[in-house]
Amino acid sequence: MEATEVVLVADVGKSRCRVELRSGDELLGAADQHGFPGVHVDNGPTLAFELLLETTALLPPSLPISTLTAVGAAVAGVEASAEKSRELATMLSNRFSVPAAVLSDATAAQLGALQGGPGTTLIVGTGAVAFRFDGSGVLHRADGWGPYLGDQGSGRWIGQQGLQAVLHAYDGGPTTSLLAAAGALVESPELLPGWLAKQENPYRAMARFTPLVLHAAEAGDDVALKIVGEACRILTTTVKLASEGDDSSSPRVAMLGGVVESEFFAELLRKSLASAGIEVVEPLGDGLDGAALAATRRGLIQERYIHRDGTNWPD
Repeated sequence: MEATEVVLVADVGKSRCRVELRSGDELLGAADQHGFPGVHVDNGPTLAFELLLETTALLPPSLPISTLTAVGAAVAGVEASAEKSRELATMLSNRFSVPAAVLSDATAAQLGALQGGPGTTLIVGTGAVAFRFDGSGVLHRADGWGPYLGDQGSGRWIGQQGLQAVLHAYDGGPTTSLLAAAGALVESPELLPGWLAKQENPYRAMARFTPLVLHAAEAGDDVALKIVGEACRILTTTVKLASEGDDSSSPRVAMLGGVVESEFFAELLRKSLASAGIEVVEPLGDGLDGAALAATRRGLIQERYIHRDGTNWPD
């Protein structure tokens, strides 16, 4: 990215929307607020567009928005509708009069973590997915199929398993410190089903319990340790599936996401991956870095998964 370029980058996810204004590697300003269902839903491009503009409006007014050279947006739901993703890119380009690129949050994370190079990225947040782009730019993915059919080992999965263990202990099953930890959510475990039913985003709500499960596991709670150990085994399998066909002698993966920000969990996962012959490498950036890269560079190996506004902008 040229130092003179001023780029608006966004991560418009289901949990939150983040925007940053950057000049080269310098962060000029940032803002964030709530998320949205995904660009693939009815009226999704308009919802994403309006949310991105609302969040951008939260940036300090003194910032040089008028000097923008590009917009890059990592957006939830992109993989489900290329047409709506291109529509959003066109809306952004028309609004800011600059080239715009829209891509999935997972593609953006892989781009940022490996700075456009081939390789595998494991993203463990509320959901879980492993993304690998090979040298020809072909995508190989594993999981990321949402809370009903996938996202195994994710923050939602760990939290849900923890809450189920709470209710099992309440019924007389194996005792666990998670029973007391659930007091951070409800007065009594028997209130958990009703509490969850009232949540606007039940998957994110279950993920709120994940830090308590990790804390209990780190303290030696047997039930929590089993949950965390199973999550590591599942995620290792997810990475192995995405890495199948990798010609390198030792597959490598970069890890991103809120769950692996826990040093305790990240270390357990590293050991699990190492036992499968997979090396963990430090990510070079995150999803916002990937969005910036997509906005400012063309001809990336991930190009077929980046949706642009369609205008023949000069390189």
